[in-house]
Amino acid sequence: MESWCKGGVIYQIYPRSFLDSTGNGIGDLQGITSKLDYVSDLGVDAIWLSPFFMSPMKDMGYDVSNYTDIDPLFGNLDDFDSLIEVAHKLGLKVIIDQVLSHSSDQMPFFQNSRTSQTSEKADWYVWANPKPDGSPPNNWLSMFGGSAWEWEPMRDQYYLHNFLISQPDFNFHNLEVQNWLLNSSKFWLDRDVDGFRLDTVNYYFHDQQLRDNPASSISRIRPPTNLYYMQDQIYAINQPENLLFIERFRSLLDEYTDRTSVGEIGDIHRPLEIMADYTCDNKRLHMAYSFELLGPKFSPSHIKETVEKFFDSSINSWPCWSFSNHDITRHVSRWSNNQVSKDRFAKLTGAILLSLEGSISLFQGEELGQIETELEFEELTDPPGIRFWPEDKGRDGCRTPMIWKGKEQYGGFSTNKPWLPTKEIQKEHAVDLQETEPSSVLNFYKKMLSFRKEHKDLKTGRIKFVKIDESLLFFTRGDQKKIACLFNLSTAPITVEVNEYEEIANSPRQNAELNKKNLTLEGNGFIFLRSK
Repeated sequence: MESWCKGGVIYQIYPRSFLDSTGNGIGDLQGITSKLDYVSDLGVDAIWLSPFFMSPMKDMGYDVSNYTDIDPLFGNLDDFDSLIEVAHKLGLKVIIDQVLSHSSDQMPFFQNSRTSQTSEKADWYVWANPKPDGSPPNNWLSMFGGSAWEWEPMRDQYYLHNFLISQPDFNFHNLEVQNWLLNSSKFWLDRDVDGFRLDTVNYYFHDQQLRDNPASSISRIRPPTNLYYMQDQIYAINQPENLLFIERFRSLLDEYTDRTSVGEIGDIHRPLEIMADYTCDNKRLHMAYSFELLGPKFSPSHIKETVEKFFDSSINSWPCWSFSNHDITRHVSRWSNNQVSKDRFAKLTGAILLSLEGSISLFQGEELGQIETELEFEELTDPPGIRFWPEDKGRDGCRTPMIWKGKEQYGGFSTNKPWLPTKEIQKEHAVDLQETEPSSVLNFYKKMLSFRKEHKDLKTGRIKFVKIDESLLFFTRGDQKKIACLFNLSTAPITVEVNEYEEIANSPRQNAELNKKNLTLEGNGFIFLRSK
């Protein structure tokens, strides 16, 4: 039987910002549980929960200090078990984040490892001696700025951190580390989670020779803030041993029934090929995503090139596409050009995303057409935003609280001041304002999700691009009686000859008129047709 995840739709929940049930201004597990009927009514297949583990929250939970317990900010294990039970009763699968590449520096293992070169956990993290002049062992850079190495006086060595100084990297060349991390994942599988989203999945292993990364082979203007992308990360990440661990992780999942995995691929040089490598042959990840459709480019040619390049890399691999998530400016704001209106554009992008071959991930609020929140410096909590302001404002703008009630002071998210602000322009996209409006973005998403579920070709049928120009994205899904998907990414009307096709009854459409063999799509219009 084909797994639910192939062609399935995953709804990402950022726990801090979904619903606060306690009045402390921070979302929690009980708040999520109370809104699972809303998520189920959307028509998605699964939820993905960003981290809720014990953490000092230097990176909002992506710095884990205890991998098998809940941070009190979010509740406790009983709350988690209740969430799982309610989700499963509603037919929702539950995927949780696993941050395996690094831990918090408050993790007891690191506290032990840093004390001496002979401590019990001495080899559990990546340590190296300084160069003769006292400088770091190589030129590797941190994603969050500066050197990827931090000096530890107690141990008289440097340790590696690909992200914050407070996020030391595990040493995956140590088999004990691998076994421990697999066992911590087993803890959650035994609590009936349906799978994992693996954070920075291609960052697990490092080059043991600690060779310098070369200068970037991609011609680009030097970034104004973070110099990380001036290097080709060929030694710090993407090591061949990584795939062997992924196969071990998959073997663990296969001990359970119908569990899944989705990996985050962070790489600017060959992300689609790595996605394919990490998901091929049914023995590695079930699916993976990169940032190719999460960047500044939005055009018919870019979508075509991205999707085709992935499937050309491997016919046995499977992608998970998304336009927004907790790390990226919301796409309705990111792609601000060529919009007839924000709501019309939100429907257009929802229709495109939910028509692509692959699995799909939606970020909370995306179904509302929510836009990026503009924050002042003093409102920021995100370390990269604070460090690189104002050229890079960080990730807080997409992480602001879910707006449930447009007329309430804090948008129905909390009874007290939230950890990030709820501003008036975000309240215009509230759930309660859209639920009763038939033409709302929310009700469009419900219709589009239902349409995708009703037509198997839209879930698993092969994609074939028919015609692409500066405005028109035209592809088909399936083989016989193909579904034709046509989208106008511009603001001006376009006319297309479609005499081979007829409209599908009650299918989603926007500003499209079919007249015999000619189709006119108004700006940001789209339509779904069936071959005759």
